[in-house]
Amino acid sequence: MRKLIIILFVGMAACQNNSPQQKETTETMPSFSITQQSFGTTDDGTAVDLYTLTNGDTEVDITNYGGVITAWRVPDAQGNLADVVLGYDDMEGYRTKPSFFGALVGRYGNRIANGEFMLDGETYSLATNNGPNHLHGGIKGFDKVVWQADTTTATSPDGEEGYPGTLETQVTYTLQADNTLRIDYEATTDKPTIVNLTNHSYFNLSGDPSTTILDHQLMIDADRYVPVTEALIPTGELAPVSDSPFDFTEPTVVGNRIDADHPQIKNGLGYDHCWVLNGSTSELTRAATVFEPKSKRFLEVFTTEPGIQFYSGNFLDGTAVGKENISYKKRSALCLETEHFPDSPNQPDFPSVVLRPGETYRTTTAYKFSVREDT
Repeated sequence: MRKLIIILFVGMAACQNNSPQQKETTETMPSFSITQQSFGTTDDGTAVDLYTLTNGDTEVDITNYGGVITAWRVPDAQGNLADVVLGYDDMEGYRTKPSFFGALVGRYGNRIANGEFMLDGETYSLATNNGPNHLHGGIKGFDKVVWQADTTTATSPDGEEGYPGTLETQVTYTLQADNTLRIDYEATTDKPTIVNLTNHSYFNLSGDPSTTILDHQLMIDADRYVPVTEALIPTGELAPVSDSPFDFTEPTVVGNRIDADHPQIKNGLGYDHCWVLNGSTSELTRAATVFEPKSKRFLEVFTTEPGIQFYSGNFLDGTAVGKENISYKKRSALCLETEHFPDSPNQPDFPSVVLRPGETYRTTTAYKFSVREDT
């Protein structure tokens, strides 16, 4: 039986929950706690749990189904909590309305052209679930399996969704006192494979997903981005952002140029591109910021990854009805997916995503919330 792992931390102290009943553990700091409750079952009857992490200021709900962040309640300038991510109220939504809302994505986040790649002279064929392409791990990627929130070794078997190698994976969520949610990813393999893990939370910092994110102010610390074809597959070029709608090197209102007369904007129906980050991949570096002017919520994204995919919710069309019966409409949220570049296995000039036996894949991303009067 395949088992994956999530270890949930509050502050810097681990808390392991194994009972299916609601319970609370309070750490050395009284305001820190984890609660666990039942969240329903999968189609085959596997029990799913929901964990709520709180530091007395911010609350994050994470389910072990797909490692999904189902809710993320953060204060505004008046101290009022609001949920700033899209998702569903219960397991039924995640089970019957497939999406990547808040999901832990793997084995490969983003697209691989035609669902194929070559590694060490051998061609591997993956599931195609995005037209002719492979997207976010395939038909049943890491976002659609039950992860076990304990210290059991995690296994994704050789050949799953077409990927070579048995992948042992561990993901750690850490909610810190300064309202940072840190996500540490780690994996090993028994044969050469590829891996590119990320989180796919959809953010609307207003706390009201019936509104758009067009007034959000975004900064991405990147001088280049990855142009794509109409099928959203990289052309192989790393293009400068200067003098283009892709220049977010200074805080810029998302809606200012989202419908610009630019071929890449047309290909993405807005923004659905990867930016080449300026920071070092050897240490945690600030990659992007988002500011919402009414609530004054400010989000900083830190990562050790070389890229970040900014997706402006262009394909949301109102058919997904989420929490509180709200229809998620076009551009009602944005994603900032830290990652290696799309289609890297087929792009020899891109940073490698190959993982070999004896190596350990390690990457970290952190999301920090605060309140600012301006950016």
